[in-house]
Amino acid sequence: MIPQSFIQELLNRLDIVDVVERYVPLKKAGANYVACCPFHNEKTPSFSVSPAKQFYHCFGCGAHGSAISFVMEHQGLNFPEAVEELAKNIGLPVPHETTQREQDTRTAIAAGLPETMQQALRYYREQLKLSEPAIQYFKGRGVSGDIAAKFGLGYAPEGWQNLSAVFPDYATSTALVETGLIIENDEGRRYDRFRDRVMFPILNARGNVIGFGGRVLGAGEPKYLNSPETALFQKGQELYGLFQARNAIRNAGRVLVVEGYMDVVALVQHGVEYAVATLGTATTPVHVQKLLRAADEIIFCFDGDKAGRRAAWRALENSLGALTDSARLLFLFLPEGEDPDTYVRQVGKNGFEASYGDALTLSQFLFKEITRELNLTTDEGRAKLVQTAKPLIEKIAAPALQMMLRKRLAELTGLSAAELTSLLPQTSAAVPTRAPKVKSRRAPSLARQLLRMVLLRPDLAREAAMEPLDEENAEVHALRGVLDLIRRQPQIDTHAAILEALRGAPEEALLAEVAGEALAWDEAFDVAQEFNGALEQLRAQARQKRIDSLLALAKTQALSPEQKQALTRELAGGRVS
Repeated sequence: MIPQSFIQELLNRLDIVDVVERYVPLKKAGANYVACCPFHNEKTPSFSVSPAKQFYHCFGCGAHGSAISFVMEHQGLNFPEAVEELAKNIGLPVPHETTQREQDTRTAIAAGLPETMQQALRYYREQLKLSEPAIQYFKGRGVSGDIAAKFGLGYAPEGWQNLSAVFPDYATSTALVETGLIIENDEGRRYDRFRDRVMFPILNARGNVIGFGGRVLGAGEPKYLNSPETALFQKGQELYGLFQARNAIRNAGRVLVVEGYMDVVALVQHGVEYAVATLGTATTPVHVQKLLRAADEIIFCFDGDKAGRRAAWRALENSLGALTDSARLLFLFLPEGEDPDTYVRQVGKNGFEASYGDALTLSQFLFKEITRELNLTTDEGRAKLVQTAKPLIEKIAAPALQMMLRKRLAELTGLSAAELTSLLPQTSAAVPTRAPKVKSRRAPSLARQLLRMVLLRPDLAREAAMEPLDEENAEVHALRGVLDLIRRQPQIDTHAAILEALRGAPEEALLAEVAGEALAWDEAFDVAQEFNGALEQLRAQARQKRIDSLLALAKTQALSPEQKQALTRELAGGRVS
């Protein structure tokens, strides 16, 4: 774990304009800088970067955040990787409050595991040039030299200890064992893991080799063999081809998820360049989170048989908790006997992409599967449907989607909204991580205005008293959270610093949305005076609600002495007209 104090120091030393300009050309526009958004296709710039607030916001797609967020989204890195990348660029060492896994990874790097993998990659690529059977295998699959180079394809020759020609310390190297390149049996005998296989290197988000997949050339089992789990490689967190597909995914606004290495290579060979594959495992929640950072539309592509449907269902189940209302998940089932490799070679890019029209949405696939063996003409069948759907719907964090699925469930079971709620209580769904594209034209609430002003001037929050506020809504809750944060961490002084300190908090999305509004806000006024006035008005509104509640109660029953005292006290504070 990286200490929060270091995150704040890093943001204080970074200039978001410099960070963004490494990847996107910016133009000065008043106090801010603008560009065409790198996260969606547009012709008119709607992407704004504020040097004063150290924050970016796209008024088209809603992308927003700090320098750290930008590097995460643009480069496909996770949070620690983005922090490491930014800190390295300014020569700042990153302190760690380490977990065991993080310690294992750093130990692996110190032990030279990445360089060991890179040496093995060079060897396998050279061996491909020398193996006519391996060359013919790829040619027979329609793979060009350019695509082979793009993916670093290689070949592991026959023989038990070929890597000894590359690694003089083959007999003693711990790195070779820890990377899984060689196997050491109980008697201490060592031999190469991959033999007589075409090789597919697996890259992480930085383009470093972390593992390999190997396909046997002739007969033999297993047909595909992956590197084992190591300090560098966890297959439940990595996706084959994601590094190569980053730009294509961004340009297309979608990502296609398939099951095999050759599926990805064949799709890219035919122009479907936004394809990735899981690594011999079911789609995991971590996979989905990575993919949704890259694109809002995910198309899962599976064979149309029972095994394909089972794999699709596991992908659906593991996606529910990561969904946002801006996300679109589709499930595409290919004709019987086809896989993406064979199918794209038959129909080409246009034909393959045309098949997306036959894909099922998440809601269609979900209800199709859970009703497959139910008789909905009977009470028992409809009751079973509610019980089956309940744990699935409760997992969904996207509020609008959850509501739509509840409505569909009510239609299928014939229950009213109230009856369904009694059986399936409304869950507290998370707020989408991206701001909506269409903003309400209603005047912002006082709490929202106060949030904007606090983000403009965090110093205002240090002395502001919120004790009189007893209203409970998302904006008031977020305002309290920001005020409390700034009192505890007085060094925080920008939009970006506040948002990074509250990364992962329930109010994160709301604050990012309000911060985006503040970028376009006219600041030519006395912010402190407006803040104090708005805060007093918000207190007065809360006080008036308490008065109205007590007066309404007095119409139905006699007030207790304590309630009368409370009413007198509130009335002494004044009423809001």
